[in-house]
Amino acid sequence: MKIALIGASGNAGSRILAELSNRGLSVTAIARDISKIAKLTGVTAVEGDVYDKAQIVALVKGYDVLISAVHFSSSDADLLIGAAHEAGVKRYLIVGGAGSLLTPDGKKVIESPHFPEIYKVEATAGAKFLDKLRAQSAVPWTYLSPPAIFIPGERTGKFRLGLDNLISDDKGISTISMEDYAIALADEVQKPAHLNQRFTVGY
Repeated sequence: MKIALIGASGNAGSRILAELSNRGLSVTAIARDISKIAKLTGVTAVEGDVYDKAQIVALVKGYDVLISAVHFSSSDADLLIGAAHEAGVKRYLIVGGAGSLLTPDGKKVIESPHFPEIYKVEATAGAKFLDKLRAQSAVPWTYLSPPAIFIPGERTGKFRLGLDNLISDDKGISTISMEDYAIALADEVQKPAHLNQRFTVGY
């Protein structure tokens, strides 16, 4: 399986890269600064600019899986989706955002009066990215939304999956470690279960 990961040096991307490597998978790890990409078994680090469509197409042409772990506000949705299409990737997986998930009252998380202002630009861009994926049929996609709290932590392998509704525990806390999120994404890479769907994960 030919896998490419854009944003492989970031918080989420680096943990996804480690999970894929630990499973014995070969990954082309793409980042602006490859010195920040961990030297792992099966990983080939390649410089790439998310705003250079032709470069991204050339790097991932014909790949089985393309994973995007870049900030939505620091990239262009149309460019990335278009690059995935032109490159002919078989599946496009996106590290999504929580803002577009639904709360128990049926409203989006981003619409909550308590949603932090500092995250609104990124969350809004993430919701628009999901809308663009849903509006097209040229690229087979999967968008994995984390819960409200998405931070580095422990790899437990114990979590729940959902679709469009925010997952919270019995205390109302919505969280997952980036390490466990990486497990859920890697599982989807190896055994696709949410083709052309958004799904979510949480404790």
